Amino acid sequence: MQEKWAHRADLAEAAIDERHASRLWLLPRTNLAVVAWPPTTRDKVFLRWHYWWQAHYLDCLVDAAVRRPTPARQQRIRRTLRGIRIRNLRGLTANRYYDDKAWLALAGARVKEVKKFRVPKAIRPLESNIIAGADNLTGVLPWRTNETFYNVPTNGPAAIMMARTERLERAIGLTDWIFDNLINEQGLVMDGVRLRMHGPEIVRDVHPYCQGVTLGACLEISEKLRERAGLEPGQPITGIDDAEKVEHLMLWVTRLRELVHAVAKDMATPAGVIDAHTGGGDGGLFKGILVRYLAEVALRLSEDTPLNRATRKIAARLVLASAESVWRHRLEIDGLPVFGADWTTDANLPRNAGVVGTSIAGAVRSSEIPERDLSVQLSGWMLMEAAARVSAAGYTYNG
Repeated sequence: MQEKWAHRADLAEAAIDERHASRLWLLPRTNLAVVAWPPTTRDKVFLRWHYWWQAHYLDCLVDAAVRRPTPARQQRIRRTLRGIRIRNLRGLTANRYYDDKAWLALAGARVKEVKKFRVPKAIRPLESNIIAGADNLTGVLPWRTNETFYNVPTNGPAAIMMARTERLERAIGLTDWIFDNLINEQGLVMDGVRLRMHGPEIVRDVHPYCQGVTLGACLEISEKLRERAGLEPGQPITGIDDAEKVEHLMLWVTRLRELVHAVAKDMATPAGVIDAHTGGGDGGLFKGILVRYLAEVALRLSEDTPLNRATRKIAARLVLASAESVWRHRLEIDGLPVFGADWTTDANLPRNAGVVGTSIAGAVRSSEIPERDLSVQLSGWMLMEAAARVSAAGYTYNG
């Protein structure tokens, strides 16, 4: 099982490499992912390049290199970091959108997980820039500068970043804000809050990636609180003294467990396949981000209680069931997969026809054929890598 998913992840990587990876402006030692396949001329020369899509491309490159380090993968990461830096023209902080920057900060910091790598120098100033962007009134990050919209796709990854960089209280503050304001009747996380003249207005849209980053934030916070209590990862709670130490982290574990159950109940089929309809464009990444953090839950949530162990199994089942479905419904072109935007139906053939995704009001809309978008294919790759990690830990799925 482990070898099967690793092989499928390799094929997903090869598909992106074959169809999307390209030098930036013919510059040596650079790499970026072209945002559509088949591409337009504008895409080939990176007039459109989508900063946050490249962050998730980098994240996937790191996944593959951690799973099986090779010189080629290490080189691709170096060249992608260089490509992102050059294409952004004025340094990594030159971006109005705090969600974009948070995604790149997470991916860039993960590079240290790869053998022979350290955190790139440009990432620490990027983290500082994000932290400095918090609104003085609300204490949370706006979606972009000079904006009164505060959302989970910004504050979720920022909270993960803050927890991972030893800014635990800031991470707790952002994540508390999410749970205090943006949990709906089903227990799912809504999109954000827009401040209007008449008062706050809840944006009630429910997106898969909002669930994913909130799970990730809860997991990182709970792990840091365990460390603060002097407990090793996975160390069981065996007595009253241990229970007293971890009392303050139970809120975060409970929130995480409840959210995993809500996702399984209302965002997946009875078989466990994530079935949210997200299309292409920016939405193409939404399900992939969710399964990335479901895999983290399956692998890292402490196994010290029966409820935690059950939650890990549910998270693993959602990952593996989704991966089986997506693989079953893929297309193959020249032996390499094309993944579907809808994880429950057959993928459509990308063609050099129809409307290509465009940026409107700060968001990238779907191409007429969603499978043409890099975002959709990255989600498929993310899913295969998540399945490879989960299966390597011994989880299986029997349908």
